[in-house]
Amino acid sequence: MPKINLKNILVKNSETNALLSSLMEQLKADVYIEDDAQKILFGKHTDAILYQEPIKFDEEIIGWIKGDEKVSLITLLVNLLIQKEAEKKKIGSEILMLYQEVNLIFNFSEKLAQTIGQNSIAEITLDEAMRLIKSDNGLIILWDEKSNQLEVLASSGKFFSKEKMKANVDLLLHLSHSGLSEIVGDVSALKEAGLIMPEVQSLIYAALKVKHRVMGAIVLASTDDVQYSAADLKFLITLALQSSSAIESALLYERNISEAKEKEEAMRRIYEITNKFVPHEFIKSLGRKVITDIQLGDQVEKIVTVLFADIRDYTTLSEKMTPEENFSFVSSFNEKMGPIIRQYDGFINQYLGDAIMAIFPGNASDALNAAIKMQKAVREFNVSRVLKKKPPIKIGIGLHTGPLIMGITGDKQRLDATTISDTVNTASRLETLTKHYKGDILLSEDSLKNMNDNDSFRLRHLGMTQLKGKTKPIAIYECFDGSDENNIQKKLSSLSLFNQAMSDYINKSFAEATIKFHQVLEIHPDDMTTKLFLGNAHHYISNGVPENWSGVEEMKKK
Repeated sequence: MPKINLKNILVKNSETNALLSSLMEQLKADVYIEDDAQKILFGKHTDAILYQEPIKFDEEIIGWIKGDEKVSLITLLVNLLIQKEAEKKKIGSEILMLYQEVNLIFNFSEKLAQTIGQNSIAEITLDEAMRLIKSDNGLIILWDEKSNQLEVLASSGKFFSKEKMKANVDLLLHLSHSGLSEIVGDVSALKEAGLIMPEVQSLIYAALKVKHRVMGAIVLASTDDVQYSAADLKFLITLALQSSSAIESALLYERNISEAKEKEEAMRRIYEITNKFVPHEFIKSLGRKVITDIQLGDQVEKIVTVLFADIRDYTTLSEKMTPEENFSFVSSFNEKMGPIIRQYDGFINQYLGDAIMAIFPGNASDALNAAIKMQKAVREFNVSRVLKKKPPIKIGIGLHTGPLIMGITGDKQRLDATTISDTVNTASRLETLTKHYKGDILLSEDSLKNMNDNDSFRLRHLGMTQLKGKTKPIAIYECFDGSDENNIQKKLSSLSLFNQAMSDYINKSFAEATIKFHQVLEIHPDDMTTKLFLGNAHHYISNGVPENWSGVEEMKKK
């Protein structure tokens, strides 16, 4: 009960003072009022004290009324005034407590609103609970529905043993699943189970609930013999309810974030996989950002360099392998070539079994650098093949630069990324000519003209050739940068002689050409390209030159 000050009622309250004065005057009462220390608070002292009665509040004497026979009436009035004052104080105290509770909820809600993670929410809740309610140990436990296990979200103090908690799950389940909130008067059962240390004397807990669904519990304990009150339990329940909603929201948020991440990851993987089937560079060339943006009929024309690479004599190789071995061989070959093409800003347009078609949207030098590195990679690949007692392989590479249309063709139910251009056919034919000219890399003059740094490459001009089905001849060049160092040095040493021999050959000076070709072979006896032109020169010397021959080699086969 609130404490009552008799002086405040009788002296400081003017209305009460006036009421008493009026009553005593009307009754002609000769009385006075003193406090429990015999100090007169109202009226005048008189020696003729016939009567006296105590002023009581909550069974405690807080003063006296002394005087004539009117003492009883005055005592009734004063006790009534004291009762009314007590009621006012009680109401004020309740209002203050209600305000404190509202203020607590508001401040606590603000803190929770700034927190997302369930563990952070639990830590804030436990800190707030231990600040408001006397305790030196605390614990918030949550039932994890996925793992069917209790999870400790937050803890404070040393008297809750995690090891013991794991060993006494049933007892904790009772606390977290009962849905009850109570003050535990007897903590002996918890001590016997080893869930709490012997030093703990007092315990209070409240259930974490959302819409009648029990989630867990918040538990507070003290090493002192604390007599927890109903107000303490009410505060704890309030915190538990507030935090339960926040934890539930955090769980939903985390679940939504997790699901969003899973969907995002799934979409990312889909894009990654589709980009492996349709290169991102192809999609980008069409002016689209992602594959889902493309539409039937999308197309664009660009000047590009097309690279064709083909494994020589693959049919003979494949006949000696099982289908599984064939697949493994081609896959391992492509795994080595693909990254090289991407390294030099190209992209794979098609893997064609034993062949590769790649497109280089930038400078033709990118394509030639890739071709050179591909030839070097093949030599490294052969080292491992020889160690496994497998025959080495060779590849031929053809390059041509020109216009090319990239686009999306097909129908509404089946789309396909395709390229349409004579540039592709020419690059493919040049790759085929590597077998005829006995070179590793052949490129057209159109590719050479598209290079910013053609002087940095080692090239030999092989004259003009007219491809099967074409009416216009093209100049072709051999790049020997991809050869082994011995071949490179010998071809460099004989390059001047070779160029002179080719000039004589094109100008029909076959006798002079044969002399120089022989000189080239003295430097590089294994130069198969030189042997090809030397054989042609001998043929023209022996059989004569066709009337319309202008130095252009006409290819009868594709």
